Amino acid sequence: MNVYKHLLLSLLLWLAAMPLLQGQTYREEIAGYRKKQLEEVTAGPGSPLRPEDTAGIFFFDADTKYVVKARVELLKGEKPFSMATYAGTTKEFVRYARLHFEAGGVKSTLTAYRDLSIPGPLARVRNILFIPFKDKTNGGRTYGGGRYLDLAIPAQAGEVLLDFNKAYNPYCAYSDGYQCPIPPQENHLPVEIPAGEKKYTGAIRKKSS
Repeated sequence: MNVYKHLLLSLLLWLAAMPLLQGQTYREEIAGYRKKQLEEVTAGPGSPLRPEDTAGIFFFDADTKYVVKARVELLKGEKPFSMATYAGTTKEFVRYARLHFEAGGVKSTLTAYRDLSIPGPLARVRNILFIPFKDKTNGGRTYGGGRYLDLAIPAQAGEVLLDFNKAYNPYCAYSDGYQCPIPPQENHLPVEIPAGEKKYTGAIRKKSS
């Protein structure tokens, strides 16, 4: 009888610890993702920052509340259009899908775009959808020009997970001279999304030629 009690107690303790263990695993995943982010923004001559500048990059704590299920509405017959950038230029995109979800207790929609300006050698990146967005944290806790998300292209309508903990700043948040797309009005969210990358606190650099 004591053996069964011990087994039952062990099972109950294991079940009680599961959410914590899952949370730790998720936080480790996000920590790894953010480490790669920091490497990318300092990776080469075209990068906006030097390694020492990353001291000015901060993130919200990873929170699974901002991993939301989104219903995918695939868009058909969309024509390419020019999305304005903060450099005063434009880049060619096409609307690929609308993502319907709830965040902060409010039903919202984001449009995901396919970048048509990606050159041939980067064809792999064409399988990634681009989601520029603004929310009510912009200009305060986050960069005023909005943030970006990436999403693997869904093969069909259904559901996908939108992880706002992976929201990142455009290069324009760190340095001038970059052609960072401006989030279209249709991707302005009516709520705060306190997840992902925060406002850069370092000195804004000049883009190296």
